[in-house]
Amino acid sequence: MEQFLVQTYNIVLPVLAGYIVWMLKTQKKDRDANSRGTMLLLRVQLIEYHDRYTALRHIPSYALENFIEMYEAYHELGGNGMVTEMYKEVLELEIRK
Repeated sequence: MEQFLVQTYNIVLPVLAGYIVWMLKTQKKDRDANSRGTMLLLRVQLIEYHDRYTALRHIPSYALENFIEMYEAYHELGGNGMVTEMYKEVLELEIRK
């Protein structure tokens, strides 16, 4: 009986470990896709805010707060580049209440 359990353990353990590794890889792909999608949506919204408020040459305080929070989330997800320049431009706008 003891040998049967050892043999079963030797067969089941690698299969179970392989399944767990496969599951973790699948979850990572899903998380990566969700992060990428979120980053792209944030970039679109940041560009929209930038274009709208730089054309007006001022920004309401609530919109600036939203812009900053979106930029921080975007940056934490790995975004940078042109949006960082837009961020700097928006920070220079006149703030209206």
